[in-house]
Amino acid sequence: MKAPKNGVTAVAMYRGPITKDGGKVKKNAKKKGSPLDNTATSNGKANGVKGKGSKNMPRWKMVSREAITLGQKVSYKKNQKKNKGKQVVKENVNEKTIKENKQSKQIKTESGLISENKMEEKKVNDNKKKKKARKSKGKKKNAAKQENGEENGVLVMEEVAEESDGNEMDVETLSGEDIEARNTGDSREEGQQSFQWIIHPYSEEDFFSKYWEQGPLHIKRNSGYYEGLFTTADLDRILHNNVVQYTKNLDITSYSNGKRETHNPIGQAHAPVVWDYYNNGCSVRMLNPQTFHARVWKLLATLQEYFNSFCGANVYLTPPDTQGFAPHWDDIEAFILQLEGKKRWRVYKPRVEEEVLPVDSSGNLDENEIGEPILDVTLEEGDLLYFPRGFIHQGHAVEGNHSLHITVSTYQKNTWGHFLQKMLPQAVSVAMAEDVEFRKGLPRNYLNCMGIANMDHNVEGREAFIKKVGEMVGRMLEIAPLDAAVDQMGTGFMHDCLPPFLTIADKSCSVYGGGEKWSPSKKRVVNRVELGPDTPVRLIRGNCLRVVVEADNVRLYHTLENSREYHAEEPQYLEIVPESAPVVEALIHAYPQYITIENLPLEEETEKMAVVSGLWERGLLVTAQPLDASYDD
Repeated sequence: MKAPKNGVTAVAMYRGPITKDGGKVKKNAKKKGSPLDNTATSNGKANGVKGKGSKNMPRWKMVSREAITLGQKVSYKKNQKKNKGKQVVKENVNEKTIKENKQSKQIKTESGLISENKMEEKKVNDNKKKKKARKSKGKKKNAAKQENGEENGVLVMEEVAEESDGNEMDVETLSGEDIEARNTGDSREEGQQSFQWIIHPYSEEDFFSKYWEQGPLHIKRNSGYYEGLFTTADLDRILHNNVVQYTKNLDITSYSNGKRETHNPIGQAHAPVVWDYYNNGCSVRMLNPQTFHARVWKLLATLQEYFNSFCGANVYLTPPDTQGFAPHWDDIEAFILQLEGKKRWRVYKPRVEEEVLPVDSSGNLDENEIGEPILDVTLEEGDLLYFPRGFIHQGHAVEGNHSLHITVSTYQKNTWGHFLQKMLPQAVSVAMAEDVEFRKGLPRNYLNCMGIANMDHNVEGREAFIKKVGEMVGRMLEIAPLDAAVDQMGTGFMHDCLPPFLTIADKSCSVYGGGEKWSPSKKRVVNRVELGPDTPVRLIRGNCLRVVVEADNVRLYHTLENSREYHAEEPQYLEIVPESAPVVEALIHAYPQYITIENLPLEEETEKMAVVSGLWERGLLVTAQPLDASYDD
């Protein structure tokens, strides 16, 4: 069931399961053309797409030609309040009049008490002055054009944009510190701080300019640097207290005399069996410690806010004087944190240009085909070793010392090439739809001058064909749907992500800890809470959701309902109608600051309350303070 087009209360208040009919939030409905699929929105029109002969359109105000290209008829809400720096001209639509009989409330200010009606009148007058000034400036740059008529049932709207920054919303935000909010931090800054902790004492600038994707780095530190992150005793507790499966969660490996072997039995990895393998010289690799260990989960969930790419981890326990893996390269950026003991590492540069920054990991390599190491170092407790994708490596626990390390990984399949794989098919579709040059026929003789048999021959027509292809590619890139392709990458990231690690403050100010609960003593539901127009809200994390236009609706892909096990759940999303999308956009751009619900960019208070209530009930929002229980007797 699609969210209703006519009802702007796109996300409805609801309790319990989502109904098949009448509900306005749709969860995980499988639909052809998902943005996670390479063919999704292959017609290329989505958020902020540039059409031929037009400027970059506001994301939630699509002109008819874009809607037609999308195969949909969408008319976004006209003149969202406080939409800074732009106008939308729409024929035969009158501006909505301000309600004259609004009930007055007394609002306390520094100068005394003034009525809400007077405050509203002041806001209207101020907005008129700003609008007049913007209009005067805009006329000097680009005169507004109003087109008559409708096309295919969609009202034509033309935008008058001043500059590229005209897409910013003029929404009043509140500092968490100023309103004494429980949550005042920025998850992206916290991610940056976690990364700085990993590479200390190097600065980000030094690391990314000298080492990232370029070469290995060894950092020597004190033995207690990683204290409390993960220990061998933690691994033992996990094995005793959780259902850990061989192959899925844990591997038993060995490497001896040039031969790499995996010794995984079938079923659950019971602690006595695992330790018996260890005592016989086998290495233990835990594939997803974040599933079972909160501190590792917290570290990775924080880092992914910084990298905007999935961050994973493996834990490796190696007996003294043994090696668990053959030389190989990986398809990830690897950060090796030495937690216990010592391990000798040898790192080798890529053998040929084609193996630099590879998109896939290698198989097991022989010693005689990898050359001499460019780095030979023994890691001790507290040390860090970084090496990029494609750098061959092998580690050997030194005699008399076991080794425990955790490898933090990121940037798997997160390259320009992967982005272009998303974008180019869409770009071709957009070009064929919008530019007649792409629909013209090929030269009659192209088969006679092109092809492998003609590569080394100066056949007539060959040079002209190659030149024409270059021109066509240039024309295509001018209208390429860059934002739609980025959104596909973003929705993939949302699916890959770990769910946020929630603090006590997060839980107390969100659906995870606030709201209704059962009272055993009173034998009824207590702590009924309700959002109000003056309630300040913000996203629970800076990168917890991605907004994508699909068909007649807007989808919000998010991480809140993901599992700590990689891809254990289907992509999680909810749907809203396009008219409500500016609310989500405002929340995204306000973060980490708060916005009161009444200041969100929708006209009707009931619409604002419905959207925010739905987002709060799905765990995407936090309030500045725990909501008061207003209905308990």
